[in-house]
Amino acid sequence: MTATFKQDKAPLPIIDFASFSVNAGDFEPVSLTTLVETQRIADTFYAACRDVGFAYLINTGIEDEDVQKMFEWSKKLFALPLETKMKAKHPPEGWKHRGYSTVGMEKVSESLTLSPDRISSHVPTHDLKESFDMGSDAPTARLENVWLPEEDLPGFRSASCHFQSLCRTFQMTKLLPALAMGIPGVNDKAFFDGFHRTEDNQLRLLRYPGGEAEVFGREGQDGRRCGAHTDFGTCTLLFQDAVGGLEVEDPHSPGTFVPVPPVPGAVVFNVGDLLMRWSNDTLRSTLHRVVAPSSVVGKGGRVPERYSIPYFMGPDAKAFVECLPGCSGPDRPVRYEGVSVEKYIDDRLNATY
Repeated sequence: MTATFKQDKAPLPIIDFASFSVNAGDFEPVSLTTLVETQRIADTFYAACRDVGFAYLINTGIEDEDVQKMFEWSKKLFALPLETKMKAKHPPEGWKHRGYSTVGMEKVSESLTLSPDRISSHVPTHDLKESFDMGSDAPTARLENVWLPEEDLPGFRSASCHFQSLCRTFQMTKLLPALAMGIPGVNDKAFFDGFHRTEDNQLRLLRYPGGEAEVFGREGQDGRRCGAHTDFGTCTLLFQDAVGGLEVEDPHSPGTFVPVPPVPGAVVFNVGDLLMRWSNDTLRSTLHRVVAPSSVVGKGGRVPERYSIPYFMGPDAKAFVECLPGCSGPDRPVRYEGVSVEKYIDDRLNATY
């Protein structure tokens, strides 16, 4: 089974989780049809991760109503005066990835995977966006969240934690089990659970300011809002508004970026660098970027602001990851040494600030 870009219709594979049953056979007899369908979904998901690194996911259990409510909260947050948002300012250390970042504060890395020896010499580019980052609010969380005072945006903290819990539920009950069931050699739907117990995840609210088309189309910008980059951790869910602008590099045509427009009811999924390393490059972490819509820039009109909400999933900070079962052999030697998740992720985050 091979997953490919389909530029005539949906540009990414579409994975439907409606019939995926992670508990199939655990508690009561189930039909052979259910078992077969669950494995088929896992195999299709694996093919998308291997061949493209991106996919649209539907029927995740994260309802559109909840997504829209979170976008409303995001708009309320970014509409606040700058001096109010700065009450939750991102710490100066890049690895303390929590709180509010102003436009241009973050600089993504334009390379597939930055090895430790390249991070110090890499020159990143400033992004035309502002952001707010949060993680688990539990007392045991590795990083403490940086919140606005409750009176400045009543209900925001509670709503953010609720939305993150919805993403976390899908992650643990369907996404990671499907990934484990799909990878040949793993054969254990709970394999990734033990590496993702402490909720070292990150919910990010993003706003890309609007402006006159010439601002985005000038030399050196090429319509860019967020430069070409890959994500750091295990994998990512991305919720988009209707504006568009996400583009993904075609794995079979380096340098060619394909628009990935919003699809109602779907969330965009992508593989992260650590999972690619973990799988010995069996799974693909693909370059992607955000640009101002070409239809607007080309006509010289005003580019609208854009909102998106990525949910980044990462292994526990204290975990140590090395080549997954079935991802190496006589004709596929292990390419990477085992690595501490904490060091790997922190080095990557420090390079962006």
